[in-house]
Amino acid sequence: MSVIAADRKPVSDREPARDRRLTRVAASSDRRFAAISHALLILWSVIVIVPMLWVLMSSFKSTGEILSSPFSLPDHWRIENYANAWTDANIGRYFLNSVIVVVSALILVMLLGAMCAYILARFEFPGRRLIYYVMLAGLTFPVFLAIVPLFFQLQNFGLLNTRPGLILTYVAFALPFTMFFLYSFFRSLPHDVYEAALIDGAGDWRAFFQVMLPMARPGMAAVAIFNFLGLWNQFLLPVALNTDQDMWVLTQGMAAYASSQVYDIDYGALFAAIVITVVPVLIVYCVFQRRIAGSVSQGTFR
Repeated sequence: MSVIAADRKPVSDREPARDRRLTRVAASSDRRFAAISHALLILWSVIVIVPMLWVLMSSFKSTGEILSSPFSLPDHWRIENYANAWTDANIGRYFLNSVIVVVSALILVMLLGAMCAYILARFEFPGRRLIYYVMLAGLTFPVFLAIVPLFFQLQNFGLLNTRPGLILTYVAFALPFTMFFLYSFFRSLPHDVYEAALIDGAGDWRAFFQVMLPMARPGMAAVAIFNFLGLWNQFLLPVALNTDQDMWVLTQGMAAYASSQVYDIDYGALFAAIVITVVPVLIVYCVFQRRIAGSVSQGTFR
């Protein structure tokens, strides 16, 4: 009996060993998960970066070089491909149209979306919940279902094939997402700051623009980037509502340039036009990507 008792270890001695074993298992599992995650991220990075580098490299080649040796470096770096794309394909004019339309729509949608989200998040009034859910339902409305009504509406108001008509359309479709995204930011802001601004003599407008809006700057920056990406790459709305070639945006110009050359395609100039189209998006994303990483959150009604 004494021998059996001597061989048994107290519970207090067995628990640390079990804890160490569980710790080793958890650490091993974490290492495997990290290795798999890094491998998938590396694979995804290769899938994304390699085609972009290939397009950039091809933009400095001639058509013959692209067809004969698509993966080799160019024998002669042809900067003139960018000049040909800018002038011969009218990419310069389409680029200017895109900048005017997208920047104007972005300013309007950010201003209106911030004001709408602020009112819904900070003030109690009848119908507040209904307005929120109606705006939220706009996120589920497919764009192509509104093309025909939008066409006749813009035609009746004399805004068809004009920049203001396209700008207002962009604002209408980007507003629900902007409100939804910014709602949680304004909802989380401390109410004491707003009350302090009112005590200091600020009105509602001044409190919003000088106090509350700067405090929501991370959310504003993040949603501005998302809106810019979506509006810059918009294709369906301009094609249906903007048929005047002088008013075309970049996506329309690129599609027309790619289809107009048929068999005699200048691939070098075409790839240069693609680079011109993509570069503004990359610049905006690289400058503000930290805002995106730290500002994404869910908008919930409370």
